[in-house]
Amino acid sequence: MGDEPLEEWAARRDERRPARGERRATPLGDRPEQGAHVDPEAARAIQEWDGHEWVPAGVAEDLAAAAGESGQDAPARAERVPLPVFGKLPPMPEPWRPTEVFHRP
Repeated sequence: MGDEPLEEWAARRDERRPARGERRATPLGDRPEQGAHVDPEAARAIQEWDGHEWVPAGVAEDLAAAAGESGQDAPARAERVPLPVFGKLPPMPEPWRPTEVFHRP
């Protein structure tokens, strides 16, 4: 695999990163990694991107309130995620073949 220049890699990484001041809602509770649609009545933490990390910015009482606070900009976020280019898969490796011929006794 060829090495890409550091500038190109950094540009791709910056395209995927959130914009400074962007907010997101994270469920509070035992399982914060669960999806937003799970338990929509649960309290949500509002986090804001400061350019380096997500920092707490507030708390919302449920998913609807969190959506209003975080400014749901789903289309803009979705445009930053690069999709795979179909038809650009690496070549299939040659199948393994034994080096010696094996004869069953």
